[in-house]
Amino acid sequence: MILLTISLSDRMELACEIVIEFDDSEKAKTVLESIRVDDFNFVKSKINGNKLEAKITAKSISSLIHTLDDYLACISVAMKVVDKN
Repeated sequence: MILLTISLSDRMELACEIVIEFDDSEKAKTVLESIRVDDFNFVKSKINGNKLEAKITAKSISSLIHTLDDYLACISVAMKVVDKN
């Protein structure tokens, strides 16, 4: 299950919160470890039980969409690798 929430702050900064639920916490941790290297300072991610929670921030909707697209693509690849093992 994937939950996606987008909001606009008073500072005109867009934020997108993603929650992805996995079968177990080990899969969630493995996926996070695989993608964390690409987080930089515009993605903050953590594990909460069997869920990967991420908050992406951007100054424009186009930047937010671009970052979200990249982030979800990385998660997709990591999930495929984890599922093969």
